[in-house]
Amino acid sequence: MSDEPSFRIPARPEREYREGGVERTRGSVFTLTPDDGAVEDRVERALADERYTVGDWFDLPAPVYLVRDAERNGVFRVVRHDDRVDVHVMATTDSGVLRAFYDRLGAVGDVSWSVECETNDD
Repeated sequence: MSDEPSFRIPARPEREYREGGVERTRGSVFTLTPDDGAVEDRVERALADERYTVGDWFDLPAPVYLVRDAERNGVFRVVRHDDRVDVHVMATTDSGVLRAFYDRLGAVGDVSWSVECETNDD
């Protein structure tokens, strides 16, 4: 039996177009937590790989990145906290894109990561 985490996506976000914008409902978030409890600059080092095109948002309580994986042609959103990384599934995100980011994140530091998935079925 493999100890590798599954990146099966249980619920994809749905978009509802309303006056004034788009509202997203449902979705899945994968929380990646390093065993040593310190995210430090690991996310930025992982996203520095040339496969990723990254944009960050405004002055928010935690850094938020919209990430495009050019090799797998997928998009996902990353929120970096002090002790964990939240990876938000977008409508077109596939499991391989998430697995590749997890592998890249693991390659930038000598630490193991636990993975949990939370689904919002609203």
